[in-house]
Amino acid sequence: MTEKTSTFLVTHAESDSAVLKDVHDGQVHTLSDNPGVEVHDAVEATVAPEPPMEVTWEVVEVAEQWSLSAAESDEPPTPQERDVAAEQDVGDVDRRERAGTGEIHVLSVPPADTADAVADVLDDEGTYSRAARLGVNRVEVRSDEGVVCVRYLP
Repeated sequence: MTEKTSTFLVTHAESDSAVLKDVHDGQVHTLSDNPGVEVHDAVEATVAPEPPMEVTWEVVEVAEQWSLSAAESDEPPTPQERDVAAEQDVGDVDRRERAGTGEIHVLSVPPADTADAVADVLDDEGTYSRAARLGVNRVEVRSDEGVVCVRYLP
């Protein structure tokens, strides 16, 4: 095995170890020590397998590290986001680039399941992986009956 440079999501962190998940290919790297990261941090780094057995990894270099956060907003979806949701079937997701950095995802959900859908988005590791891949640091979730809007913001 050789060194690998990528963007990683910290999925587990203790004082003496951490687990990084590559946000591009999903590969999981267990670190033999914690280089100062916490769960839901994003890290652009180079990692290498530790000899002789190469079952754990070490961080060779950190180019950038930032914290990711996800929270529900009191703001409702915008009129444009509501229009997008109205035009798609329940269960569909519309992904759009934001002006500047990030993306906006509009999900159409059964009205009775809106609160559960918001909770699922906030608890989903994929939400944080996507934020890290996009290079943003916060995720804002807006909702209204039948509409969940996930905003990936700098």
